[in-house]
Parts: sequence; C-alpha cells; structure tokens
Amino acid sequence: MFEYRKFALNKLAGIRTRFLPFSDVASDDVPLSRLLRLSLFQVTVGMALVLMVGTLNRVMIVELDVSAALVAGMLALPLVFAPLRAIIGHKSDNFVSALGWRRVPFIFKGTMLQFGGFAIMPFALLVLSGYGEAIDAPRWIGLSSAALAFLLVGAGVHTVQTVGLALATDLVPERDHPKVVGLMYVMLLLGMIVSAFAYGALLENYSPGRLIQVIQGSAVVTVVLNAVAVWKQEARNRMRAMAPPKQIGFGEAWQKLTESRGMIALLAVIAFGTAGFGMADVLLEPFGGQVLGMTVAETTRLTVVLAGGTLLGFGYASGWLAQGARPIDVASVGALIGIPAFGLIIVSAIQASSLLLIVATFGTGLGAGLFSHGTLTATMRAAPRAQIGLALGAWGAVQTTSAGVAIAMGGVIRDMIAQDAGGGSIGGVIGPAAAYLPVFGLEAALLALALLVALPLRKRVLGKREAEGGLDRKIDLSI
Repeated sequence: MFEYRKFALNKLAGIRTRFLPFSDVASDDVPLSRLLRLSLFQVTVGMALVLMVGTLNRVMIVELDVSAALVAGMLALPLVFAPLRAIIGHKSDNFVSALGWRRVPFIFKGTMLQFGGFAIMPFALLVLSGYGEAIDAPRWIGLSSAALAFLLVGAGVHTVQTVGLALATDLVPERDHPKVVGLMYVMLLLGMIVSAFAYGALLENYSPGRLIQVIQGSAVVTVVLNAVAVWKQEARNRMRAMAPPKQIGFGEAWQKLTESRGMIALLAVIAFGTAGFGMADVLLEPFGGQVLGMTVAETTRLTVVLAGGTLLGFGYASGWLAQGARPIDVASVGALIGIPAFGLIIVSAIQASSLLLIVATFGTGLGAGLFSHGTLTATMRAAPRAQIGLALGAWGAVQTTSAGVAIAMGGVIRDMIAQDAGGGSIGGVIGPAAAYLPVFGLEAALLALALLVALPLRKRVLGKREAEGGLDRKIDLSI
C-alpha cells in the first residue's frame, strides 16, 4: 500500500535545503521545528521594521504632512541604542540570574520595550491626524510621542534581535554558527514579506482608525510570538547561578575581538555598505507615493519586493559559500549589484514607471542580501565561541548605527533640496522627484566606497583566538 505520509515527508525533507537556506543546521538534538519556533522572534522584528520603516514613515510624510527630516530623525532615534548592541551581547554572554538563564531575561525586557512603543504610537497618530477629539491638541505632543514610540520599539528590536541570535548560536556547535544565524535572518525576511502583505491588505482602505487597529494588533502579536519563541529554549543552569564565572569587562572583551588583523577594516566595509543600502529606507515609499502616484497599499508592498530580493540574495550567498566562495567576495558582488540598482531608481522617476521602481527595489534587496550575509559570515568566523554575543552585537551595532545615520541624512538632504527647488527643477528633473534623486546617487557612491575599502581585505587574514586552549590561528576573511 502506498504510504502518502512517508512520501510527503521525504519530499519535504528533500526540498527544504533548496528553498530554505541553512536548514541543514538542524540535528537530532536541535530539530528544525525547534529552530523555526525560536525564529519567531525574528518575525516580530520583521513586523516592527515593516511597520516603522515601511508603512508609518510613508503615512506620516504623505498623509499626515510631517517633514521627511523629522520622520527620518524619528527612525534614526534607535541609533541611540544601536551602539549598545555590542554591550547587550557582551552582558548576555556573562549574565548570571538566580534561575541560571543568560539570554531569556534580555529577550523579555526587549519584548516589553517593543510593546510599550506600539502602545504609545496610536496616541501620537491620533494627535497628528487631528482625529476626533484630538483636533485641538498641540502638534508637538503628537511629534514627541511618535519619537518616543520609535525609540522604544527600536530599543526593543535591538535587544531582542541581538540576544535572540546569541541564544540560537548556543543551541548548535560552533561550526554551525553562521548557518543558524543565516537561518534566523531568512526567517526575518520571510516575516517582513508576510507582514508587508498583511499590512497592505489590512490598509487597502486606509483610515487613521484602521492604522491604529493594525498597530494595536501588532503589539499583542509581538508579545505572543516572542513568548512562544523562547519557551523551553534555554536550559536553566543551576551551576552557573551558584558558581558564576569570572566576569570579563567589556573593554577587555572588545580589545580581544578587534585585535584581529583586518577586523577594523571589515567593520568599515559594513558601515559604508549598510549606509549605502539603507539611506533610502525612509524615502522609498514616499518616493513611490509622491513621484509615481502609488497608493499606501502599493508602496507597502514594495517592502515585499525588497525583502524578496534580500531573501534570494541570502540564498545565493549560502550556495556560493557552501561551494567555497569567499565571504568578502560575496559582499563585494552585493555592492556591485546595488550600484546600478540605485541608478535604475533614478531612471524610474525620469520615465515615470512604477514597474522600473519595482525592478530596482528587487535589485537593491538582492545586493543587500549578498552584502549582509558576506559580512556576517566574515565576522562570525572571527569570533571565539565565548564572545559570540559580543561579535553579533558588534556586527549589529555597526550595521544599525550606519543605517540610522544614513536614514537621518537622507531625510535631511531630501528636505533641503525640496526647499531649494521650490517646486521647480534640479538638474533638469522637474517636480518632487528632484528632491529624491540626489539621495539615490549618494547611495551608489557609498557602495562604491565600500568596495574600495574591501579590496585590501581580500589579501589579508583575520586572526582568531580559539575558545579552547588559547591558541591562535589565522582565518582568511575570504574563507
């Protein structure tokens, strides 16, 4: 008799590594189902990113007529917390609690910060929109409340993501650390795609009240999914609680991490490349709405295209690295793809083509996926097991800080040019597009700068101190 269940399971097992990169990290001790459940914290991070960088920034700039510079500044507020990611990762490496947990308490705190930000945001939107009884409320109250909400959500995202990734690496052998972190980022992108589709459908008939309902629902879903994600993931180590290990200061730990030859240059590549890919995050959807006349739902779905391209980039990067490609080369290919993609965005404004914008957005996502995975793998391979939280925090801190600075700069540049243009033309480009195109050109220039800094790294090695025995060995950045 034909066994349909066995046949279906065999088929699924055969295709999962093809369509879900890094799934081969699963083992009998840590099955894929457990890793996917843990990855739910990345889904909540993806929800927050889509809501803040995608939907809310477009609504505030276009529908609520808030200055793009102010919105960019709000989105950059989590930048205050970004450098602390390295400290948070280090603290979670050495944290001692009465229950013997290291990671779970930090994830709980980050979740509460996310919930608090989402709880404040509806109030801010009501004031800014003048909805109902809020029509007489001073506008500065709405702006300051929105800024606080962005700050809290951003702080929660940084905390949950840094410590959650460190918890994922605790579950697998050291050789599989890059794979499990890659799997977590694939789930982040899938979460962004699903969230963007969901928000686009829910906001098809946009109203301030409907947007507030979406935000409130996101707050509840965040708490539930994060609780499910960490349930029984970290074992309670009573020995750790009773006999805590010797505490290592952050300064000493950071010095050990950065003393590897080429590490500072690698962090510089991450900074320039991330700024290049991230500067338009706050402007892409307003650009589609103001220049190409796209609706809220249509511009929200641009996030789906961007995340889809990034997901494909992660998949290609995984395959190339498995075949022996060098991480710095993979990152360089990503930057090379991003440069013409931003040029195509400029062409889409000249041709007034939303289709070209969609294609260009996919290209930037593809380049960003390759670049992120390449630099992530290089950083992970340089980190001793005892410093995995610090290494992930350092990568995240540099990436997020550079993205935050770039986002703020992008909004300010857009507003300054729009003021100078006065509705006229700049460089032969007429109308609102004139304020956006220089920003896209600057992004391409930043990616070119990242490529220049990356060139010497292809000939260097990155020193790594073994977690066991204190032995030094050299690891080629390109392995």
